[in-house]
Amino acid sequence: MSFEFLIVSRFIKARKSRNFVSFITYISILGVTIGSAALIIALSILGGFEKTITEKLIGFASHIRVQGFQGQLFDSYEKDLIKMKSEIPEIINITPFVGKEALIRSKRKIDGIFVNGVDLKTDFSDTKYQIVEGKYSLNGDGRSSTSEIVIGKKLANKLDVKVGDKIIIQGISGLPSPLNMPRIVQFTISGIYETGMSEYDDINVYVSLSAAQLLFNYGNAVSGYSIKVKNPEDAKAVSSKLMQIMGYPYYARTVYQIYRNFFNWIELQKKPIPLVLGLIIAVATFNIIGTLLMVVMEKTSEIGILKAMGATSYSIKKIFVMEGLFIGIVGTILGNILAFTLCYIQETTKILSLPTGIYYMDSVPVYMRWEEFALVSIISLVLCFFSTLVPAYVASKLNPINSIRFS
Repeated sequence: MSFEFLIVSRFIKARKSRNFVSFITYISILGVTIGSAALIIALSILGGFEKTITEKLIGFASHIRVQGFQGQLFDSYEKDLIKMKSEIPEIINITPFVGKEALIRSKRKIDGIFVNGVDLKTDFSDTKYQIVEGKYSLNGDGRSSTSEIVIGKKLANKLDVKVGDKIIIQGISGLPSPLNMPRIVQFTISGIYETGMSEYDDINVYVSLSAAQLLFNYGNAVSGYSIKVKNPEDAKAVSSKLMQIMGYPYYARTVYQIYRNFFNWIELQKKPIPLVLGLIIAVATFNIIGTLLMVVMEKTSEIGILKAMGATSYSIKKIFVMEGLFIGIVGTILGNILAFTLCYIQETTKILSLPTGIYYMDSVPVYMRWEEFALVSIISLVLCFFSTLVPAYVASKLNPINSIRFS
């Protein structure tokens, strides 16, 4: 054991007559702990928001959507499916869909909705896993009142309906006129889903592909294709390839383009947080500077004795750097433990809830990544190291004779 380390351990464990020095040492450790924990928790929550919203949007909207300008339909979608899969190996799944606005009416109320006609054979959306009442069943082609529909919980509450009730959907194809009357189809509610995104649950309903084609008089045509790729990061490149393959009047958009506002909101939230919470750690490092300067004042005579016994200025610097790093290391470790504990509790118990109408989820999401723990720890230790330099320099410049004489 080096004598510098021995001296540091003695300085940290102050005598009873100087317990104030130990007290402010603990306060400095607490400052580093809270600062590093706050930064890790903030980054974990922002990561949770990004991950949760991305997963939900991808789960319900797919990685890429191919549609036509001004509602242009795809007449030969089976050939399109074969062509896209054969020419773009990154695609792992394609499903056709019919999507169009319509009116829905129950016995008591009427509202506007967006009808999603899906092919159950190829459907890969996550709606089937979000059923809270009934089941995800879309049997029927719309030609009888037993044809089934799945609606969102918020919409069900607005219409005052439940599983088993019958509703009417009024679909319009083109401009309404005496020669183009809206088609009316009756459905039976087979299931109610809840995604936690109230705006989504409020407007989207699901029926079979054939029922949607009948409702909007599409024949065998579809509105477009939902596409899933192996790696979501390749979505932009794949959408460019699809644009070249399909050509005008069709276009492809990624989920990041369709829901650009959501992802811009996330990025906007992430920008100021590291700076603001980084200042918390910076304040904690100033506490370390104050603590070490007080140690220098309290230990002036001891420093003088050490220098009189032959300790070099480098050794004195080393003592105070080691003491500052001790505070930084202990505080950072405790901060990591505190952040992990609080994040784990929230992740498993969902104690902190959120209004779904604003945040699109019912609880504060948490996504812990070891990279963020490591980054915050490194930043914390670097700042703590630099905070030791000034007190260490002051201590090393003390004159041993004056230190002993005036102590």
